Formats: sequence, C-alpha cells, structure tokens
Amino acid sequence: MQDARPESFATAGKADALLNAMSVDIEDWFQVGAFETVIDRADWDQLEHRVERNSEAVLELFDEAGIKATFFTLGWVAERYPALMQKVAAAGHEIANHGYDHARVFTLTPDQFRDDLDRSRKILQDTSGQKVVGYRAPSFSIDQRTPWAHEILAEQGYAYSSSVAPINHDHYGWAGSPRFAWKPVEQSGFIELPVTTVKLGNRVFAAGGGGFFRLLPYPLYERSIRKMHNDDGRGAIFYFHPWEIDPGQPRVGDAPIKSKLRHYTNLRLMRAKLLRAGQDFKWGRVDELAALEAGLMR
Repeated sequence: MQDARPESFATAGKADALLNAMSVDIEDWFQVGAFETVIDRADWDQLEHRVERNSEAVLELFDEAGIKATFFTLGWVAERYPALMQKVAAAGHEIANHGYDHARVFTLTPDQFRDDLDRSRKILQDTSGQKVVGYRAPSFSIDQRTPWAHEILAEQGYAYSSSVAPINHDHYGWAGSPRFAWKPVEQSGFIELPVTTVKLGNRVFAAGGGGFFRLLPYPLYERSIRKMHNDDGRGAIFYFHPWEIDPGQPRVGDAPIKSKLRHYTNLRLMRAKLLRAGQDFKWGRVDELAALEAGLMR
C-alpha cells in the first residue's frame, strides 16, 4: 500500500504565499444532496454516468494549472471506475474517503457510520493502491447532531477530516463551530479542517468554493480569500465537483427551483474560473495543509 505523501505544488511567483488546499468531491451529477429527494438511489445504475469523463477533465485541468489536489471519492464511484482511481493516484493526487453512497452522517447510527467507513475505505485503497487518511462527510454532514463521528474517525486511524461547514445553510452547517483547524477528540492528533469561510463584521459567510465560487463573480471570491489570508493568516480549503465543469449534463426537471438554480447556473464559466484561481493562489493537497496545521497545534 502506497503512503499518501504529498508531492510538490505549483509555486511559480508564489513562493511567499500561503498554502491553500484544493479538493474535489468525486460524485456524479445524480448523487448530489440537492437531488436526493427526487432521484432514488436504486435508479443510479440506470442513469447516464458522466463522473469518469468529468473527473478526467479535472485531471487535465490540474495538469494544465500545475496543481496537486485531494479527491474525496465515493466508494460507489471507485467500485465502478477503478481505472479512474489509478489515474488520480498516478498523477500525484491524494485519494480520500467521501463515504460509500453519499449518505449524510446524521442519517446513520454510529455502527452504520463505521460500516460505511470500512466499506468505502477498503474499496478506495484496493482500487488506488494508496493509503487513505482523510475523510469528508457527504454534504458536510458532521455537525452538532453527530458528536460521535469524529471519535470514530480518530479510532479508525484517520489523520484528518474536512467535514464541517461553520455556517448557517439550508442544506448543512454547524454555525458557531471553529472556522479553522481544531482537534475534536481529546488525546488524539486527529484534526478537523473546516471548509473555508470569511468573516464580515459579526457574520460568517461561505467562501470555500462549490456553488459560492460558481455563482458569484470571481473578484468577490478573490477578495474573500485575500481578506481571510490577511485577517487570519490561514490557508483556504477549496472544493468543487466534477459535474460543475459539465454544462452538457442531464437536467432534473422535477427538482426544486432553488436546487436547479444552484446546480446548473454558470457551469460553462467554471473551468476558466478554476484556472484563474490556480494562477492567483498557491495550491496543494489537503493532507499537506493538514500536516502544516497539525504542526502549528503542537
């Protein structure tokens, strides 16, 4: 089993910049939380699969930008596309766990969560040949309802989780939780790396990527990250999904209007915006940023 050691990240013109972590949540267009009430899991295998081609397009984008990233991957995807996992690992990216089939953590019991971790981790390690030490909960679903989840991750030997969104949101969020790396389990080196937010006055806003990055003008994102760098002196944790660079994906007609607006807006603009972010900031893998944060906590 290969150790998931970070490789060098793009540093041209950015030697003194803060390191930010680039991450991709590998799931197909029909597996997103926004569609979970209108698309049945039992139908997934009968739908058009686009995750392999879209993930390969992400690999090409990262190669063009000189970025090494972390791919939080569903076991369901790795099980069906083992060659994709091998390509991701061979390109120097980190493979990390995103659960088996995108079940939100707060819908599981502790025993079900253990089983989900075991099943997905084995598939990811077997298909990639890489040791899996990172985890991201589907839809950032570790929150105040699941105080046991971090303890189970620490018990199972994970080095870090990036599963908490410290904001108020209609789909997820743990408002009031720490905005930056913290240790949720006493007597353990395991750390939580929350997705990035920016603080404006007394309010905290999402600034970690995904829909925020795709829907709003790029200069607003750039200013948000630079404000966080200047005010807090910490690197950002960015995320997006392969379907976000796929304007040709099928449309889900019976999804809620809000979900459709969030999911389909500005898909054609996403690739160019990602390349621009790749040029403007210094990026590495999540395990690399986790190691830096852990060192600061010693």
